[in-house]
Amino acid sequence: MSGETASAVDRRVRVQGVPVDAYPDLAPEAARGRYRRITVVGEQVLDRPCHPVTEFGTDELRTLIDDMFVTMYIAEGAGLAANQVDVPLRLFVYDCPDDDGVRHVGHIVNPVLDEQPTGGRHLLEESEGCLSVPGARKNVLRPERVVVRGSDIDGNPLVIEGTGYFARCLEHETDHLDGHLYLSRLDKRQRKDALRQMGSLREEVYARRRENGTKLGVEVVEP
Repeated sequence: MSGETASAVDRRVRVQGVPVDAYPDLAPEAARGRYRRITVVGEQVLDRPCHPVTEFGTDELRTLIDDMFVTMYIAEGAGLAANQVDVPLRLFVYDCPDDDGVRHVGHIVNPVLDEQPTGGRHLLEESEGCLSVPGARKNVLRPERVVVRGSDIDGNPLVIEGTGYFARCLEHETDHLDGHLYLSRLDKRQRKDALRQMGSLREEVYARRRENGTKLGVEVVEP
């Protein structure tokens, strides 16, 4: 998911759902990672449900998470799903504020959203973007609060609760792993307009990613 501006975030941080006293501007994983090309709307890997992770604590999984973090930061995202770097596994990373200014950072493997009674949900319609639909933004209706259950890289259980913008991020990324882009939540006219936005802005977005990669000393090849 496309990110919020830094000014919207204060210094309170929760890592994997746990409050911490201090945390760097970029998650430590990013220092170990390399940039991976971000898939774009129309690629089959984005349209199919991802496979559950069955082996935990592996070097391959750690490398994937490291790469996803640095890729997310270079692309100015708040979250990134594995199929957005062409890996069809149920996993996403995030570095996202909620509406109270708390910064949430972490990863979650095999996430599942808790079902909420339709009548008990408070829905918000707010602007949303996607790194796989570069440059486009549209209003999308999402629950104000969500709970996601899954595991960390070592298979330990995780329960992550999100409100406001962070709830939107958690649902957006879980949608990716189920094979859905946020475009599927729009009507035909709005989808067409989002694709038009992407067509006019994607080169500008790619140029900014290359610039961000240069600042971090990471090679970026896009598209």
